[in-house]
Amino acid sequence: MKKILLIEDNLDVRENIAEILEMAGYEVSETSNGKEGVIKAKQFNPDLIICDIMMPELDGYGVLNILSADPKTASIPFIFLTAKAEITDIRKGMNMGADDYITKPFEDAELLKAIEVRLGKMNTLKKDYSPSVEGIEDFIQNAQSIDDLINTSKDRKRMVFKKKQPIYSTGNIPRGIYFIEKGSVKTYLTNKDDKDYISHIYGAGEFFGYLSLLEDQSYSDNAEALEETTAYFIPKDDFFDLVTKNRLISQQFLKILTGNIIENHERMLQLAYNSVRKRVAEGLLFLENNYNPNKETPFTFTANRQDLANIVGTATESVIRTLSDFKDEKLIEIKGSHITILNRERLVNMKN
Repeated sequence: MKKILLIEDNLDVRENIAEILEMAGYEVSETSNGKEGVIKAKQFNPDLIICDIMMPELDGYGVLNILSADPKTASIPFIFLTAKAEITDIRKGMNMGADDYITKPFEDAELLKAIEVRLGKMNTLKKDYSPSVEGIEDFIQNAQSIDDLINTSKDRKRMVFKKKQPIYSTGNIPRGIYFIEKGSVKTYLTNKDDKDYISHIYGAGEFFGYLSLLEDQSYSDNAEALEETTAYFIPKDDFFDLVTKNRLISQQFLKILTGNIIENHERMLQLAYNSVRKRVAEGLLFLENNYNPNKETPFTFTANRQDLANIVGTATESVIRTLSDFKDEKLIEIKGSHITILNRERLVNMKN
């Protein structure tokens, strides 16, 4: 049963709307002012909010502003109730991100149709999109069907990069973002001694290059293909259409875009504070995870010793020595640049 939060200070109007919604099969929670509405929205976790504009203590604009700033409530469809005398002000609410508005008095069918449409659009975008080019295109097409302001171009295209081929460099101006369809890419920084430090390795199903675009600045790092890589390029204008034109579309696209950020931060903390032995173990597991998305066991992957040293943040000699120890302990098998993890559990539980 879908849940609807109704925020309306007029008792007669509120009771009438609640009765209509309950008869239509919705679970309804009511409140008579904006402040209580904000609290209840976070407690009730509604699928949709219907809110009057003119209310005591906190008006509808204030409610929308507060809920839009909270990631937990920002993507909830929001419909304004407005009197005819307020219709000239409704553009303010729409510019703030309201999804629709209904003018009082209204017909029952008008209210129910507006709710049905908004919930339908929400369900369309909330579907699980596959981490693939087809999944991205499916999302973009659904976004365009929901909001005709999403006018994406036809310039999205697949690009193939050879192993060690630069993709962008520090100081370049971002012209779009990249989605890895196949292969892997490292981003890295170079210090004043010309030593590289790998900030991240991206694998199939991940986006990269979007932070500089969001911050409106040139790239602060470098990106290079670790192996032959096929990437899907989304132009800058398309990207900003998806993140700025519609609140609901923006929230869903950003979830797709940044789903790996927390894991990245945890990895960086682990690599910063652990011993070399522990860090090499974490580095191997990190590379295996990127190269082996299907979790095949045992799995052999290629690991350049210098790249691994950059990930771990230590000298190449220390990495080589630690890998030799791991080989003697039967944790891994080494054949040239190929490494096979033999005892994943011991690497995962490596003591610091």
